[in-house]
Amino acid sequence: MTLPTRANPYTFDEFLLKQNEFDYYADDPFLQQIVHHFAGDSRDAVDKAARKLSIRASFRWRDFADSAARLENRPYLLNYDAHNHRIDRVVRPMETTLMEKEIFSEGLFSGKMNPWESLMKMFLIYQNGEACIACPLVCTEGLVALLEGFGESPETQRILMHCKEGKDGDFGIGAQYLTEIQGGSDIPANVVEALQDGVLWRLYGTKFFCSAVHADYAVVTAKPQGSEKVGLFVVPSWLPGDKAKEVRNGFTIDRLKWKMGTAELPTAEITFNGAQAYQVGPLGRGLANVVGVVLTHSRLTVGLSGAASMTRAAREARQYSEFREAFGQNVARFPMVATQIDELDFFARRSTAGAFKIYGQFLALDGKIKVGINKSDPLPLRQKRLEVRELVMLQKITTSWDAVDQLRLAMSIFGGHGVMEDFSALPRLYRDAAVNELWEGPRNVLLSQIHRDLQQVKAWYEPSKFVRSLLTGAENVVVRELEEEIEELVAYADLTIPSEAAGEICRQWDDFCHRLFHAYQDLALAEVEDVF
Repeated sequence: MTLPTRANPYTFDEFLLKQNEFDYYADDPFLQQIVHHFAGDSRDAVDKAARKLSIRASFRWRDFADSAARLENRPYLLNYDAHNHRIDRVVRPMETTLMEKEIFSEGLFSGKMNPWESLMKMFLIYQNGEACIACPLVCTEGLVALLEGFGESPETQRILMHCKEGKDGDFGIGAQYLTEIQGGSDIPANVVEALQDGVLWRLYGTKFFCSAVHADYAVVTAKPQGSEKVGLFVVPSWLPGDKAKEVRNGFTIDRLKWKMGTAELPTAEITFNGAQAYQVGPLGRGLANVVGVVLTHSRLTVGLSGAASMTRAAREARQYSEFREAFGQNVARFPMVATQIDELDFFARRSTAGAFKIYGQFLALDGKIKVGINKSDPLPLRQKRLEVRELVMLQKITTSWDAVDQLRLAMSIFGGHGVMEDFSALPRLYRDAAVNELWEGPRNVLLSQIHRDLQQVKAWYEPSKFVRSLLTGAENVVVRELEEEIEELVAYADLTIPSEAAGEICRQWDDFCHRLFHAYQDLALAEVEDVF
């Protein structure tokens, strides 16, 4: 029986102690299993490096991310200094700039860094949410991959080395400015203009969603004057010697966006007025290169960050359920709560296993998805390239969708405290997940693209064989059912022409792709767990 008292002795300290002392890697046996299974001969080195970085990610950077998320610390734009000079300074809290400096100093994209080490380090970092880190990291990774493949000029090679290996301890940060107000995901509808000026180009026009606007360099799409083709360019934010003077390279930051999530990340509208730019790759292949290289890395990261946020949500929901008592017993003992905690654990583990399995297949192709399908490649290689291309999109739409659902479920374990922004990081991670579902191609765009891809290649890769290859090792009954479904769905000619039949096929295709990728994740999870 509970009697009245004026001095309620209740405290959350026991829960907070367990939550705040948890080391993301050292205290998570499943992540150690992931490294053991996927990292091969480098597993010991990756394990050692992950343990070292995890100490900072789990405590120092976690606290920085929490502090930067407070309303009073949100970034803001200072267009002019006190002497009326146009500076367009993005003002961010000290915690963000310190964390960014320390994380980029890891050299995650250096040629000296083992790719599995880089991946696990990013997974640990992403457990802290966007925090103005996740987007700049993946944009820099995409910029490095782009310049490694197409950066031929001395200027682009200098930018590549600044971002990849650093310069005097300073690492360049990348961004990507693709979207325009009239086009959204329809990049061919872009109208920003590129004019050639000797060996340089100059850009004119407005970009509407420019994230990581504080970055040093941006990948930008633009159309050469008089052309309908989309070119790809790299634009320095400052010309040499101008960064300290806060003189932008021929563009203005017009305003920052007010987003529901990833709020610590400055996203802006930008107007180019003669910005110096360097061409990257053939002018007529800009769209293909930005999708095949830059967006591929971004989509991989959306899947990885979704798995990381679910991992943290499942862990902290379990910790709270094991602490909290209601109606005379620990809430973890209630069957409904126990079932939900098990679901959270399962989604986190299978999403993580799936993300690392895809990355392994990505690395097997030398870490590159070639732009387009090269018909001169041997058939098995063509098929593997197609599989990875589709898996990246399937993961993006599925994991980003699951992350929102699972984070919402995790918050419900906390009851009313689940929506308190200063009680836990889960509301922030939830808002970030909702934004990530839209970045780099929303669900409807990628579902249509996957359907179109499979139609275009079915002469040399039948849809049923595609499914069977993705699910090698899965139960035959699962594979056969999905094989039959995909043949029927891909036989429908065009999902872009409105009709009642098309609407029903679209609903079935959406559901099918979700189930197909879950089957792939289940297989990946079984592989990891069967080792131990």
